[in-house]
Amino acid sequence: MRTSQPIVFLCLILCSAANYAADSGAYIVSPLNGAVLSNPVTVVFGLRNGFGVAPAGVNVENTGHHHLLIDTPLPDLTQPIPKDDQHRHFGGGQTEVTLELSPGEHTLQLLLGNFAHIAHQPAVMSEPITVTVK
Repeated sequence: MRTSQPIVFLCLILCSAANYAADSGAYIVSPLNGAVLSNPVTVVFGLRNGFGVAPAGVNVENTGHHHLLIDTPLPDLTQPIPKDDQHRHFGGGQTEVTLELSPGEHTLQLLLGNFAHIAHQPAVMSEPITVTVK
């Protein structure tokens, strides 16, 4: 029995690391999925399980800055995240934004970029949510 203890211990470490990676991520604190909103819309960003916010250009492990994807699929995760009206960058380390959205249905998703605006591997991102603006 004594010889199996190191194997059990190693499995606990590896399993914990795998769960940590799977549970790490960005999330949208508010608005909630399915919300019906009026302008201006405030989107609050969150991170969990060991990830933190650092401004663009600051290279610290397990940190990055948020990118809000509006009405667009994920970009190529091996390239710098585009910067346009559908890919909003928050390189100053911001954790929320107030914006105007056209009336109708919109999808919102967060993607954490590293110091160089490239997604972490594996990507740290929220589930997409859908909101409706009146």
